[in-house]
Amino acid sequence: MKSILTLILTFISIYCHAQQNDKFNLGFEEKKANAALATGWFKWGTYNLSVDSLNHSGNLAAKITSDEAGSSFGSIAYSIPANYSGKTIKLEGYIKIKDVEGFAGLLLRIDGDGKSLVFDNMQNQQVKGTKDWQKYSVTLDYPEDGELILVAGMLSGKGEAWFDDFVVTIDGQDIQTLQEIEKQLPKPQTDKEFDNGSTINLSKLSPKQLDNLELLGRIWGFLKYHHPEIAKGNYNWDYELFRFLPKYIDANIDTQRDDLLVSWIYSLGEVKACQPCLEAPSETRLKPDFSWIERQHDKLRTALLHVYINRTGDEHYYIGMAAGVGNPLFKNEQAYAKMSYPDDGFRLLSLYRYWNMINYFFPYKYLTDKNWDTTLKEYLPVFIQAKDELAYELAVLQIIAEVNDTHANLGQGANKIAAWKGINYPTFQTRFIEDKLTVTYLYYPDLKESTGLVVGDVIHSIDGKKIGDIITERSRYYPASNKPAQLRNMAYDLLRSDKESIEIEFTSANGAKQTKVLTLYPGDSLRTYTRINPKPPESFKMLDDNIGYITLQTIKSEDITHIKKDFGQAKGIIIDIRNYPATFVPFTLGSYFISGSSPFVKFTTGSLDHPGFFTLSDNLKITNKQKHYKGPVVVLVNELSISQSEYTAMAFRAGTNTTIMGSTTAGADGNVSEIWLPGGLRTAISGVGIYYPDGTETQRVGIVPDIEVKPTIEGIRNGKDELLEQAIEYIKRK
Repeated sequence: MKSILTLILTFISIYCHAQQNDKFNLGFEEKKANAALATGWFKWGTYNLSVDSLNHSGNLAAKITSDEAGSSFGSIAYSIPANYSGKTIKLEGYIKIKDVEGFAGLLLRIDGDGKSLVFDNMQNQQVKGTKDWQKYSVTLDYPEDGELILVAGMLSGKGEAWFDDFVVTIDGQDIQTLQEIEKQLPKPQTDKEFDNGSTINLSKLSPKQLDNLELLGRIWGFLKYHHPEIAKGNYNWDYELFRFLPKYIDANIDTQRDDLLVSWIYSLGEVKACQPCLEAPSETRLKPDFSWIERQHDKLRTALLHVYINRTGDEHYYIGMAAGVGNPLFKNEQAYAKMSYPDDGFRLLSLYRYWNMINYFFPYKYLTDKNWDTTLKEYLPVFIQAKDELAYELAVLQIIAEVNDTHANLGQGANKIAAWKGINYPTFQTRFIEDKLTVTYLYYPDLKESTGLVVGDVIHSIDGKKIGDIITERSRYYPASNKPAQLRNMAYDLLRSDKESIEIEFTSANGAKQTKVLTLYPGDSLRTYTRINPKPPESFKMLDDNIGYITLQTIKSEDITHIKKDFGQAKGIIIDIRNYPATFVPFTLGSYFISGSSPFVKFTTGSLDHPGFFTLSDNLKITNKQKHYKGPVVVLVNELSISQSEYTAMAFRAGTNTTIMGSTTAGADGNVSEIWLPGGLRTAISGVGIYYPDGTETQRVGIVPDIEVKPTIEGIRNGKDELLEQAIEYIKRK
């Protein structure tokens, strides 16, 4: 899903709009002579698009055709200005599919400030195979700061898909009949003073000025999340920083500095005495450290504590909590995507924004290797002195890595880092097996003679540099919760280069050490594993010896009934979660392995009333009042198991007779919260704390197997799935 979303976002600048007589051509009926597509519709992706007479109603429908497997996609899209108000937006439409191996779906996206605000492409509904015309729908919250509504029909993977009769409604009213409005923009969005640059110059700073900037960063973030006038959206808080900075930078005496800060705080508006005041929760898993406030001089300390005591917990312009889940929603954060290399002020803003988001709303802040409290001062010179776009992106990536969260990486906008890692790739896949960089898959088996490597070969050095030294050198740029996840990510990149060839030293299957010049190819020209992966595996099947096998990679909701019927008398069941589940099944399938009721998870969530506090929930239970499976269940996991995979493994672990087998997982659980930083950089964090019923962490630790089984180089060379084999033998012995 992430790769598809990333590809779609790259087309954010392609906006076409057709409107005639206040109506949008959502039924594909209007088409100009000799035009390839219906009026107003445009192409995303690489697949073949056409207008077809095989329709649901009227005369015409849209058609997408593909013979490409994997995660590539094609879409036919339409855009509408978001000049409407409302709470929810819904896209309905009819889809017909033939021999679809990936999925087809309706796509609905609302954009604003050069980024996607909300998005759904129906991937989780897994519309595949061959089906006649059926009606589908997508519903999203309608963001108040939306600028563009994008609707599309899309196809991922091989097959044919037809689309017809799209209808867009806002709060249940057809957009065809709604009158456009002139939106009353919030005050921060009408503040344009620094749209073309901050005008801040921080090139020469004394140690005292750096100390002052650290204090300012703390106060700026504290006020952002606690001051009621900022919460109301009465200030563009980014630009208020730029207004305040020039005179603040010149304050070299503490009393002068404090006077400026106190005046600034009081200038924001009266903070009325609370009646009643908010009381911080007594039972917390994590709470903020405000000792830095206590260390300030009287006037400044008093001003800050007055804001804190009298803060309000009402709706906040910059932060919200996802309904029903509780992970933070960082709202109205401008990405400043047009600034590929932000100036001094915007780079400082980037650090302040990110540091405070983590400080107040990251549930696992206490689990980082480094004390998060020290990172603000440490990274001030790194961000300020970043001399170019690459240096800035690396600075951002480096502080992201300090969070120790596999969910927290750098996605959209990191163009220079992509080039720094290398635009050319090898023709094979590698993984760390027995802590050694090992060839595990050939994209072009017919070229193995010219490639000179086979599956199971171990690479020791690249251009004369040992793999271990490269890992040490680059590890600070690879965010991850634990070492297995970090090595997983690094394995994808170690052989990348901006050169067309590299020299490698490797050991072949016969034990001989060899040196070879390896030819590399542009990434977009290679048919990588995802592009040539054969037909997706069956979601469930019966293995020899009456052992059931389930892979969550392709599981569908409708499979659950068949699994219970077919596997009821199985000797044992193996559930493979060395992948990302196609469907959410912790309760629908997990309950089949439980008799009665069993707790399996607790959560911590943050708070708008009390930023920085995280409270622990009661146990969530899986309940089953029907017949349950009594045989042995073995769940397979490894470093590829992340997030929903780990959560699902926790649910299965609560089963009556479940064994977790494999190796430590990626250690990043909890719903993901998206973060945007200046320069159009997108990252994320695990936004909810996930714990076992006894309070044990899963973050960074991962799902620790009951029986550890790791692949071996010998097994890779012989084409074995050693973990699956061990699971089968385990069940046969039961």
